[in-house]
Amino acid sequence: MPTIELTEQDFEKAVTTNDIVLVDFWAAWCGPCRQFAPVFEESSVEHPDVVHAKVDTEAEQGLAAAANITSIPTLMAFREGVLVFAQPGALPKQSLEQVVQAVKGLDMDAVRAQIAAQREGEPEAHDHDHEHDHAGHGHQH
Repeated sequence: MPTIELTEQDFEKAVTTNDIVLVDFWAAWCGPCRQFAPVFEESSVEHPDVVHAKVDTEAEQGLAAAANITSIPTLMAFREGVLVFAQPGALPKQSLEQVVQAVKGLDMDAVRAQIAAQREGEPEAHDHDHEHDHAGHGHQH
């Protein structure tokens, strides 16, 4: 399956309806992006079960901003709608292959449990601020 272009409109659907999605954030003027493109394309042929998607950060500035892309190329991997890998820089073929294998080998139940645990561990922003307000005023009667 060749690489597909994603836009802000279909990005979320692609990520949530496919098991594994690799996303290459790139731009035409970026040299390393052009070097990475054939490596990414080759991987898409070798792994037809993995969706290889590209996002043109020039055309999709809103999407790039939403994904916090600060340098390109940036590779992101989603598994069952969960972002499980994100790394800037053009990867050599071998490294990309390792990422694909690692994402395929993930125990998603464990990943989801980890995410849930992280969320539980974070204090609610509102409550947290609230405590500080009271502590900061030092009401002494």
